[in-house]
Amino acid sequence: MRPESKEISYDRPAAGQILNFIRDAIVSMELLPGQMISETALAQQFGVSRTPVREALIQLSNIGFVEVLPQRGTYVSKFSMDKILQARFIREALEVAVVSHLASGISEDLRQEVVEACEKIIADQKLAAADDDPIAFQHLDDDFHQTMANYTQYPRVATLIEAEKAHMDRVRSLSLHVSGQYKRVLNQHAAIVKAIKSGSAEKAAAAMSVHMKDVYNILEVIPQEHPEYFV
Repeated sequence: MRPESKEISYDRPAAGQILNFIRDAIVSMELLPGQMISETALAQQFGVSRTPVREALIQLSNIGFVEVLPQRGTYVSKFSMDKILQARFIREALEVAVVSHLASGISEDLRQEVVEACEKIIADQKLAAADDDPIAFQHLDDDFHQTMANYTQYPRVATLIEAEKAHMDRVRSLSLHVSGQYKRVLNQHAAIVKAIKSGSAEKAAAAMSVHMKDVYNILEVIPQEHPEYFV
């Protein structure tokens, strides 16, 4: 990973920071599918012992970003088409339910709150798109979906969505390099917020379904361009 990306703050647990650095490197494809990860090299680069690096890699393994192979080492997980499609299916079911609930199952005041919060995120995403910063754009994309899930006031919903999205994150990151994808995502987010604001559960569900199915567009391209990324 780039040296400038590995500054550890000693007033926070090292393992969590290292996890975030490695996750961003995997999502941005700085660390490629199938690439070996050395605990010793990472510890040296971060200026820490191997313990927090090992803790970070175990957590990344639990969410599907790396594979720890006994006697062989730790590797960035390759794409699994089956896991990507399953994750997309589960996320669509959850997120369609989320926006339907926000459109018609909460108070008007709370709905206005979530609309304003999401509009602020969209404005920030436009700035990230203008800077051609896919990592910032994707973090804001995560914030957009997590914000809506949090406003359902069902805590487990956000946790379930977070657990399923790992298999889609790198595909989403790659999709941002496709011409027009920033604009497409921004338009889809705006349509979702507009539908929630209208109070129509049906419109909100339809807008989210379109957004969740967008991954199919990039899945038609990536396996042909990079078959080595897939199991």
